[in-house]
Amino acid sequence: MKTITHIRGTAIPLRGADIDTDRIIPARFLRSVTFDGLERHVFEDDRKASPHPFDESRFQGAAVLVVNSNFGCGSSREHAPQALLRWGIQVVIGESFAEIFFQNSTMIGLACVTAAAADVQTLMDRIDTSPEIIVEVDLLARTCIAGDFRCVVSLPPNVRDALTTGAWDTTGMLLDRYEEVDAASARLPYIQW
Repeated sequence: MKTITHIRGTAIPLRGADIDTDRIIPARFLRSVTFDGLERHVFEDDRKASPHPFDESRFQGAAVLVVNSNFGCGSSREHAPQALLRWGIQVVIGESFAEIFFQNSTMIGLACVTAAAADVQTLMDRIDTSPEIIVEVDLLARTCIAGDFRCVVSLPPNVRDALTTGAWDTTGMLLDRYEEVDAASARLPYIQW
């Protein structure tokens, strides 16, 4: 199981409210059986239409995405957080998230934390000015630090506990305790090999 307690890296500011899942990963890229390669199509239509932060060399390799309100609204596609995670994003800091996007992100270990709108704006401005700044998110302390800037971040206690204990990784939990699962299944009357 992988525990997620502290995320550290450079960041990308992505301004705008109500960025929906179809903008994050356009529907035409949802035809594959696996999520492999989705990172190549993150914000593809937006990136073709105008300059986009995901194309700027100064933001390449970022692990932190900073967004405004209602990020991930729209359809319930799990491909949106998968594409972001595969691009390299490990935590999203935002004013608010669409509920299903938030849940889908948690299920794959992509932390989504909220911060006050003024703090998000300050963080975006600092990243724009100094893209090399390291942003640190501590899920246990519920803090975000970027240089001399510090703010409080929030996430529901049950989600924080799942991420920090590794309980978000249900497959990992089963594999870590495979002998117990195997023994329990052997006792089930309807499973006879």
